[in-house]
Amino acid sequence: MASRSALAVSTFLCLAALAALSAHAADPEEIRDFAPPADYAPPNASYFTFTELRNIDVKQGQFANVTNVNVLRFPVLSGLGVANALLVYPPGSVNVPHTHPRGTETLFVLEGTLEVGLIDTTLPVPVLFTQTLYKNDIFVFPRGLVHFQINKSKYVVRAYASFSSTNPGLVSLPRTLFGVHIDPEVLTKSFEVSSDIIAKLSAVQPYELDSVRGYSFDAKKDEELKDLLNSSKLSDLMFYFAILAEVEDCKRYKA
Repeated sequence: MASRSALAVSTFLCLAALAALSAHAADPEEIRDFAPPADYAPPNASYFTFTELRNIDVKQGQFANVTNVNVLRFPVLSGLGVANALLVYPPGSVNVPHTHPRGTETLFVLEGTLEVGLIDTTLPVPVLFTQTLYKNDIFVFPRGLVHFQINKSKYVVRAYASFSSTNPGLVSLPRTLFGVHIDPEVLTKSFEVSSDIIAKLSAVQPYELDSVRGYSFDAKKDEELKDLLNSSKLSDLMFYFAILAEVEDCKRYKA
């Protein structure tokens, strides 16, 4: 009986230790009300106020305008475990598929109508959830899951994002996969497509195009690529690009 009790106590202590390690893996809990930087003057009301979002210009283009409100720009957030961002979506713009490896995102629509998508990886086969959001709607993107937003309307959309981490991180899938010169053989074998298709995707850097609201291809010259981008065979990351294939011609694919 004594040995069983000792085993139970030992098991409990192990579980408690694991729980403590798990808690430590998140943003550390602040033991003070707030923690101003050492070289910062004694705080007043201005220390808790951020005013840089008052006059945000809308930059027209194919991608959302993102203004981060993090600890680098707003020191009061230090140690508080949160970050924020203002997103402005010009007509037809997209916030490309991406993840936040260290934080959950809560998106609040301030103005307009916004299409959002989230990839659930709970099941063996990824599942896409999409939703149309209207003014004052809220959508949650759990930490680490691939998600995106697209403004299909003719009007500017504004949204505000809050994160459960001081530094949630950002992994842009198009730029990460096709903008860092990964060995083409790795990509062709991973996606089971020809090297020509990988070369085309690598040639189109999402943040360098002038007039593309997603990914669209000339049906006559790139039928194979168009079919692949709309094919359910494109599991995982290639499938995310299919989500965006509903827009005007991409300059790089014009004759």
